[in-house]
Amino acid sequence: MNPRTIKALLKKDIALFTGNRFYLLITVLGLIFYIAIYLILPSKVDEKLSLGMYAPVVPPAFEQLTAQGAEIEFFETEAALKQAVLDGGHQVGVSLPADIMEVWNAGGKPGITVYYSATAPPETAEAIVTLIKELSYIQTGQALQFDTTEEILGPDLLGAQIALRDRMRPMLAVLILLTEVMTLAALIAVEIEQGTARALLVTPMRTSDLFAAKGILGVGLALGQAVIFMGLVGGFSHQPLLILATLIIASIFVVGAGFLLASLARDTNAVTGWGIMVLILLAVPGFGAVVPGLLADWAKVIPSYYLIDTVNRVVNYGAGWSDTAGNLLVMSGISAVLLGAGLLVLRRRFQ
Repeated sequence: MNPRTIKALLKKDIALFTGNRFYLLITVLGLIFYIAIYLILPSKVDEKLSLGMYAPVVPPAFEQLTAQGAEIEFFETEAALKQAVLDGGHQVGVSLPADIMEVWNAGGKPGITVYYSATAPPETAEAIVTLIKELSYIQTGQALQFDTTEEILGPDLLGAQIALRDRMRPMLAVLILLTEVMTLAALIAVEIEQGTARALLVTPMRTSDLFAAKGILGVGLALGQAVIFMGLVGGFSHQPLLILATLIIASIFVVGAGFLLASLARDTNAVTGWGIMVLILLAVPGFGAVVPGLLADWAKVIPSYYLIDTVNRVVNYGAGWSDTAGNLLVMSGISAVLLGAGLLVLRRRFQ
C-alpha cells in the first residue's frame, strides 16, 4: 500500500463526506442528540417499592396496606404475579398460601414465596420480611413464624442498581457507532453511482489503497464519535483501555458492515433503507441492558449483543479483561469475518 495515495484518497473522502449535507447533519446532530438524551434521563435509582401479591385468601391485616395508600396489586394467579415481576411491572411479588390463616392458627409456619425483580434495591429483601412480620403481628397480636422462599426473576443484579441513564449508556454508544455503517456505505455507493471508484482503479492506484482509505475513514468516524460520547458521559471511568479496545473492535465491525451494505445496495436510497433496518436489528440487544432479563438467549445471535454486553458489564458493573475476554474474542471474530466478506463482495462489484 502507498501511504501518499491513501492520504490523498482520505482527503477526497473527507471532502465527499462534508459535502453530503444529510449524512454530515445526522452525524453531528446524532452525537449531540445522544449526549442530550443521556443528560436528560434520571441519574438516580427510583427506590420506591412496587409490590404485587397473589393471595387466594387475603388476611385482613394485609388488606390494610391498600387502605393506607401502599402501591399493591393483587393477582388472580401466581403465574400472572411472576410474569408481572419479570416484565418490570413490580419490583417484588409476594405469594401467600391458601391455608395461611389455618397454619398460623394451628401454631405452624406457613410458606411464603417472595419474587424479586432483577432491578429491585438491595435492601428490598429485608424490608419485605420485616413487612410480613409486622402484618402478622397486626393480624394476631403476636410475632408469628413463617418460612420464606426467595427467587430472583431475571439476572441477579441485587446490590448493583444502576440509574436509567447509565443503563442506556451502552445502547446509545452502539447507536452512534452503527449510524456510521450507513454513512460509510452511502459514501461508497455515491462513488459507485458516479463512476469515481472505477475511474480511480484505472490509474496505477491499487485496490488495497482504495479500501484502506475507506476503512480508515470508517474507523475514524465511528471511533471518534464513540470516544467523544463515552468521554463526556463518564464511560472511561473504569477500565478505559478495555473500553477503548472494545470500541476499536466495534469500529472495525462498522467498516465491514458498511462495505457489505454498500456492495449489496443498488444506490444511496437503498443504503438508507436497508441501513435503517440493520440499525434497528443491531440495536435490539441494547434493550437487554436497559431492562435486565427482558431478552431471552436468542438475542445472542445478534452480533451487537457482545459489544453491548461488554460495554454494559465494564462501565456499569466493574467487569475486567478476564470477565469480558469471551465477548471480545467473539466480537473480534465476527468483525474479521464481516470485514473479509465486505472486502470480497465490494472488490467484485468494483471490477
